[in-house]
Amino acid sequence: MRFIGNIIWFVFGGWYTSLLWLAGAVVFALSIVGLPLTRAAIELAKMSAWPFGREIVNVRDLDGKTDTPLTAAMGTIGFVVNIVWACTFGLTLFFSHIVAGLLCCLTIIGIPFGLQSFKLAVISLWPVGRRVVSAETARDLRR
Repeated sequence: MRFIGNIIWFVFGGWYTSLLWLAGAVVFALSIVGLPLTRAAIELAKMSAWPFGREIVNVRDLDGKTDTPLTAAMGTIGFVVNIVWACTFGLTLFFSHIVAGLLCCLTIIGIPFGLQSFKLAVISLWPVGRRVVSAETARDLRR
């Protein structure tokens, strides 16, 4: 089911939102300040192209590090970069995913696609500090 869902998703608009993520990655890669965002945008471009069977987790849950002065400083930098992202590409992606999700939810068959789109809408406002992992890995992290 994941494979078929991903193919349908990609054909009916996943490629478009993935290109929006990649455009944001390219723009932010051109500046030194935006380099942390570039990795997050590329990760989420892959998620936007093939969302079924993947989950988004916080990077601190993934690496298991405790709070140190270094992680606090990195968190502050990530916060600032997330605000810059939300004010530029984040709002565009957020609204495109919301509209796509609402359109998908108009039919019973489209509801799973709408839910994936809403999941991507939430992350499109705050991508730095998140990683895309398989659903199995996310389930193991939650335990």
